[in-house]
Amino acid sequence: MTTIMSNVAIITTLPHLKDYFLDEENIEFLSRLMITLPSLSIALLAPFLGHLIQKVGKYKSTIIALFLFSIVGSAGLYLESLYMILFSRLLLGVTVAVLMIVSTSLVGDYFDGEARHKFMGMQSAFISLGGVFFVIGGGFLSDLNWRYSFGIYLVGFLLIPLVAKFLKERNVLNSSITADFNANLIVIYLLSFLLMIVFYILPTQMPFLIINHFGASGSLAGSIIALAFLSNGVGALSFSHFRKRYTFGTIYLIGMAIISIGFILIGLVRDVHLFFFTSPIMGFGGGLLMTNMSAWMLSRAHHTKRVKSSGYLTSSLFAGQFFSPIVFHPIVSYFGVQDFFIVTGLLLATVVITVLLKVKLA
Repeated sequence: MTTIMSNVAIITTLPHLKDYFLDEENIEFLSRLMITLPSLSIALLAPFLGHLIQKVGKYKSTIIALFLFSIVGSAGLYLESLYMILFSRLLLGVTVAVLMIVSTSLVGDYFDGEARHKFMGMQSAFISLGGVFFVIGGGFLSDLNWRYSFGIYLVGFLLIPLVAKFLKERNVLNSSITADFNANLIVIYLLSFLLMIVFYILPTQMPFLIINHFGASGSLAGSIIALAFLSNGVGALSFSHFRKRYTFGTIYLIGMAIISIGFILIGLVRDVHLFFFTSPIMGFGGGLLMTNMSAWMLSRAHHTKRVKSSGYLTSSLFAGQFFSPIVFHPIVSYFGVQDFFIVTGLLLATVVITVLLKVKLA
């Protein structure tokens, strides 16, 4: 759950920042960076952290990361400067990167084959459950005071005793393989990057659409986005069933098609309550795809390189998160946030159909 908390716990806080930081120019853009700056530090440092974790060990790395996660994650409770809060978000990204690399590599250590696919679906479902809990909780807290959402990160202190008791590290035998970067995984890393650029439109643009455009409360926006994360978990749990019938590449196209439909329907909404029906479509596709990418990577990564390969995958995913609002900001500014969803959905659907036709013709 901590891996999803890097961003979703405060997403309903963002539209409220303009009322507090009245003198800051481009506050809407800077507020979006609040949830994507962790992604930047993760994207830049995850490959190096993978090497460091390999040396320090997964157990020690997790304890240290959880402690710092709580300290820097809750900094918004007391920091006055917007730029200091943004800096704390950068530091938060480092701790989340460690937690994500460790969790992904441990799945590879503990499980194989079909058992791995099923557990990865469960893991992604729990991540989504965390998204539901933290988005709803953050929504209610942000209605009270925009700072209160940052207090959610203190949960890291509660997790340290559990990690100390239950995390069992398995030593992986050395291998003659010396390459740290597996060239066969480049395509997976690239597709993961593209996935997150597209999927991260949900947390970076939806709050502004729901709160600013439709005038909804933070708690209502949090409930809508939380339902999307719940659907994300359903998509993750369905991965093992899809995997029995389709290749990883085919699942990628199916998931992108589902997301494109979700985009278009979100753009057509005229009553805010209809988002409860449209946003889960996008959430389902995202959950299916994120589980697909992790499983795809583990199926190709050598067992002695799981930590490092997980570091590169983590870097790719969070690089997509960081660049998502930057890539789409000009389009949102031109079309407006709601029409932006329709345009993006149509473009994505066109790409998927084009790829399917080329594959079929080939």
